[in-house]
Amino acid sequence: MNTTHEHEDRISMASIYPVLLAGGSGTRLWPLSRKSYPKQFSNFIGNKTLFQQSALRMITSDRVKFSSQITVTNSDFRFIVGEQLQEVGIDPGHILIEPEAKNTASAILAASIYSYSKEENAILLVSPSDHQMPDKENFHDVINIGLAQVNKGKLITFGIRPTHPETGFGYLQISSDDIEKYGISRVLTFIEKPNRERAEEMLKTGDYLWNAGIFLFKAIDMIKAFQIYAPKTFKLVSNAINSATVDLGFLRLDSESWSQLEDISIDYAIMEKAQNLVSVPYSSKWSDLGGWDAVWSESAKDATGNVTSERAYVVDCKNTLLRSETEGQQVVGLGLENIMAIAMADAVLVANKNEAQNVKKAVDLLKLNKIPQADIFPKDHRPWGWFESLAMGNQFQVKRICVKPGASLSLQSHKYRSEHWVVVEGTVKVTINDKVKFLSEGQSVYVPLNAIHRMENTGKLPMVLIEVQTGTYLGEDDIIRYEDIYSRGQGAKG
Repeated sequence: MNTTHEHEDRISMASIYPVLLAGGSGTRLWPLSRKSYPKQFSNFIGNKTLFQQSALRMITSDRVKFSSQITVTNSDFRFIVGEQLQEVGIDPGHILIEPEAKNTASAILAASIYSYSKEENAILLVSPSDHQMPDKENFHDVINIGLAQVNKGKLITFGIRPTHPETGFGYLQISSDDIEKYGISRVLTFIEKPNRERAEEMLKTGDYLWNAGIFLFKAIDMIKAFQIYAPKTFKLVSNAINSATVDLGFLRLDSESWSQLEDISIDYAIMEKAQNLVSVPYSSKWSDLGGWDAVWSESAKDATGNVTSERAYVVDCKNTLLRSETEGQQVVGLGLENIMAIAMADAVLVANKNEAQNVKKAVDLLKLNKIPQADIFPKDHRPWGWFESLAMGNQFQVKRICVKPGASLSLQSHKYRSEHWVVVEGTVKVTINDKVKFLSEGQSVYVPLNAIHRMENTGKLPMVLIEVQTGTYLGEDDIIRYEDIYSRGQGAKG
């Protein structure tokens, strides 16, 4: 590699590609977070989702220059990613679609290879998209500290200075013998989540940082690390990139190569083996919001330690977390202490706050009993908007459907159900076989079994209608598509 000063200057001027990892299983913050709609896409603190907050942390400031964003996610979340970025005024940039979840190693390598193809001197800042980091200026300051090390060929991991003996985080053990300016040091080892006694010991030594999973590096250095320590992964991810297909502006990675990848984290695959890994400490506020206790801890509280949402109230309560996540639903706590209650339309969690890290047990119980609420979020997001089920019984279902301005559902038909639509907000253009009509608030239309139909919102405001389905089968896969602007196949959802 060229090591002239001219080359170093070019590297220092290279843009940083922010990379957001937007997967997740959605268990620790159930029921608001679920497999079909993990926590990064919800509002926990403030008026923006964690994903939006993460993206807004990584836009150009007077401290750091960023290039266009790269998001690595799965097919189900691709339209949510684009929509949430546009809501906060950020160009969606590059969205890479993983055919299946294979952990962080393959996702980070894919972003590295992709960005290197765009710019040989590309620098990547990789971050989870579900963390709370309100101090953007401090974050940009430590990025600048890390950049000097990146230009020396180092891989950077940002460690969080611990404030208490936390058992819910992994740790980095740093070398106290060679701490440089700004606290930069070699990483000796990665520590899994410790027990309380071990966490207290580590806090006393001062030689440990919380592992935030945030990395800064040159794309070429990460590529070389995979070539050395994980050559099979490098080959398979390279093949997945080379054989990727463009799908409505998304880059869909090749599924055949991707399916052969090992499910392994970047820590195990590369960081624990790399000889050029150093840590940069971050001392400002940070939380991975790894449970409802963390949400309570990071939220504004009343005089007796209670945290409540807009439609939640407390009477003689202490240190409680009460949230209502459904419009029109009121939640009241009476005489509670150290209790958390999260109420949604289809599921309610009530637990002692000390059990916050065990919420996954509740999800596992629901899965064991084949309860759909374990994984499925009540509001189902689609590229054209969303729908939610309001009532379901033997051979009928009632849905509320919202279609965004300018959006339309596919031209479709159903073999097993008929539908009745009642418009409650806005106007809708309706196609049923060879007839087209416009409906406004209070008007309705019947869609017979097997009729070829479509609804379109040609207005400038969201359109909402109530759909009543009747039939022998009401599954989302009962659909024959004839035209679809979102290029979805037969039987695909929505």
